[in-house]
Amino acid sequence: MKIAVFVSFSLMILFSACSKKQEDVKLTAFSTEAFAYGMGDSSEVDGTTQVKGFQQDQKNGFYMATLSYNIDLVTPQGDTVKSISSRVVDKRQKEKMSDTQLDTQFDLGPTYKKGKYKLIYRITDKLSGKTAVASADFDLGD
Repeated sequence: MKIAVFVSFSLMILFSACSKKQEDVKLTAFSTEAFAYGMGDSSEVDGTTQVKGFQQDQKNGFYMATLSYNIDLVTPQGDTVKSISSRVVDKRQKEKMSDTQLDTQFDLGPTYKKGKYKLIYRITDKLSGKTAVASADFDLGD
């Protein structure tokens, strides 16, 4: 009798662990980087981050995901410029995606002075509604 209870309990734990659904996975952004390049009177800012844990639908032999992101910019004075850049991207691949890269590129005019800035990604998985935030510092004007 004790063996039957132990086996039943062990099987319940095994099935519970194996039945973990996509909803249990957290949307995560990582490896976030930002750079600025002088372009005469203005500067170009390039940023990138990797994202994992997003929901994917499978249709017609493709895995599809939709991610949106807004980029906020924090100035050296601590002011935040909301949504300085934003995008919605539809990812589509033949194989299930473990992660994907999100890029941004925008210009800063001559009113932005030298100093340490912060780029903040605010990411939303359109299929699950989950969100993630990631940031990276960069120097402007060196």
